[in-house]
Amino acid sequence: MGKEREKVNGSMAEDWEELKKLGKEMENLKTNQELQEEGVQPDPVQHKEK
Repeated sequence: MGKEREKVNGSMAEDWEELKKLGKEMENLKTNQELQEEGVQPDPVQHKEK
């Protein structure tokens, strides 16, 4: 199978091809506004502005 590469902490992609694939997936994600219009609750707010 070959030598496995050690993942770098915080790295989402191991190579350029995987990075491009993740970018395409993110382009197809719905926004919070689109989810709310469909009656779906988006992810909770993680940081509240004061």
